[in-house]
Amino acid sequence: MLKEKLRKIIENAINKSAQAGKLGALKSAQEISVIIEKPKNAEFGDFAINVSPYARVAKISPVQIAQEIQTALCGNDFDVSVVGGFINFKLNNAFYTDAVKNILNKKENFGANDLGKGEKVLLEYVSANPTGPLHIGHGRWAAMGSALANLLNKAGYDVTQEFYINDAGNQINNLAHSLFIRVLQELGVDINFPTDEVEIKNFYPGEYLIKTAKEFIEEKPAQAQALKEKGVYDEEAKEILAEFAKAKMEAEQRRLLDRLNVHFDNYYSELTLHKSGKVVKCLEDLEKTGHTFREDGALWFKSSKFGDEKDRVLIKQDGAYTYLSADIAYHIDKLKRGYERLINIWGADHHGYVARMKAALEAFGYNSDALEVLLGQLVNLIINNEQVRMGKRKKMVTLEELVDEVGVDATRYWMIMRDINTTLDFDVDLAKSKADENPVFYVQYANARACSILRNLTKPRLDIVDKKELPALFTEEELEEITKNAQNIDINKLWNCEEAEIFATKNIIQTLDGFEDLIISAAKNRAPYMVAKYMQDLASDFHKFYSAVRVITNDKELTIARVALIFAIKTVLKNAFDILGVSAPESM
Repeated sequence: MLKEKLRKIIENAINKSAQAGKLGALKSAQEISVIIEKPKNAEFGDFAINVSPYARVAKISPVQIAQEIQTALCGNDFDVSVVGGFINFKLNNAFYTDAVKNILNKKENFGANDLGKGEKVLLEYVSANPTGPLHIGHGRWAAMGSALANLLNKAGYDVTQEFYINDAGNQINNLAHSLFIRVLQELGVDINFPTDEVEIKNFYPGEYLIKTAKEFIEEKPAQAQALKEKGVYDEEAKEILAEFAKAKMEAEQRRLLDRLNVHFDNYYSELTLHKSGKVVKCLEDLEKTGHTFREDGALWFKSSKFGDEKDRVLIKQDGAYTYLSADIAYHIDKLKRGYERLINIWGADHHGYVARMKAALEAFGYNSDALEVLLGQLVNLIINNEQVRMGKRKKMVTLEELVDEVGVDATRYWMIMRDINTTLDFDVDLAKSKADENPVFYVQYANARACSILRNLTKPRLDIVDKKELPALFTEEELEEITKNAQNIDINKLWNCEEAEIFATKNIIQTLDGFEDLIISAAKNRAPYMVAKYMQDLASDFHKFYSAVRVITNDKELTIARVALIFAIKTVLKNAFDILGVSAPESM
């Protein structure tokens, strides 16, 4: 709000000067960008703009431009100074008072905007194979995806979250065969997984299937005994075991996702996609429009015609569909369901897949820009300063084990706090620690500190001069009344204090006010990590404010005004926590 309000004033001044012919060839503020920043030296003011880039358009010197804009700004209720090509602004207290009131009035809606204009977005993420526990990488996509959904909803998009179940490939047969071995082992049969390095890749020898095998024996004793007696893995065994194993794995994945505060609106089965005939229909439509060709007994998609590096196989020589066939049908189905924008979160190893999917959309007459793919880098799990390997096929650290170890909040925050394009080093020991170096502890402690200040308002105080106990400043009833009517508090009393306290107060208000711009920027960039970064900055500024300013004073009116500021701090912290899906503890 502060920057936006100031930007409009500056743009009006630029237009006024330009229309008067004072800015050379520059005729309108629309020809340039007004970028407002905080000066490196606080003595210069609260905000500044660099007009040097305007000289390329105006064809006059930056100093002349700055001076003309300064002249046009006369009459506004703030101080303006020019240093070289910079215009510095020192805002009056009313700007800051209005900023706090804006937060208190909007409450949970502070930061909400109409950037998305209601655009219907299908956000697909995680989309794990139902062949085992979710791994650490899935945890990053889960936390990042759900936070992105919250962020986009805050920014005016209409977001649906979807999990695409990859349950139609050969991996389900491999899962069933692996469960067959585990069931027989539990029934006392001497049977083991292959030891050949190539052959073992067609199995899931992880110990997690032992639990599933025991559940199968308990729930389906007759079928388990029949499998033992027959002793052969065949189509009948596959049919029995595949559905059971898949259902168990899906249930475990959903349970963990719910625990992690990741809630999908829809789970979409690849197998259902095939059974519906949509895959066949999709390929028939591609053939009819001339976007396919047959060669060496296979059906190919002319994806190179739409920018892909080469053409792609849709149906192999043996008649089997490639993954691409189903993926094309799935994405076309998304658009046919009325979604205007498709956002996928994929692992970085899928980077080569993006061009072929965009090519498919173009082949069907859609704008390929409707598809956005966020490619996420890996997570390195660090325990005792050593990196731990992860994978489904051997002994591993699962996502659930990580959550058990550090908790839901730490898992989510750590998974979100870095740009998805960068590798994340997840330090388990640090994530568990109650130290300022632990980012999630640091920001949660800020909220707990704010709550503690409010609790202390109704407790006896200690006089800082003679160390005598003083009665509580407010009763519980008075505090409740203040809380109910926070938006009506006379915040102007904030400025009845020392210069150092005013500086710390304005600094925290600037940071709070920046949340609105932050949400817009983070949503545009599909970057929830920016919210986590903002929270670190806000927590830091709040801790500095706490050190510089006593909230509870002998001056009741000043205290009430500062309490209103604490309410504003709590509001912004809570709104940011809600986007990240992390709790805001009131005590720690």
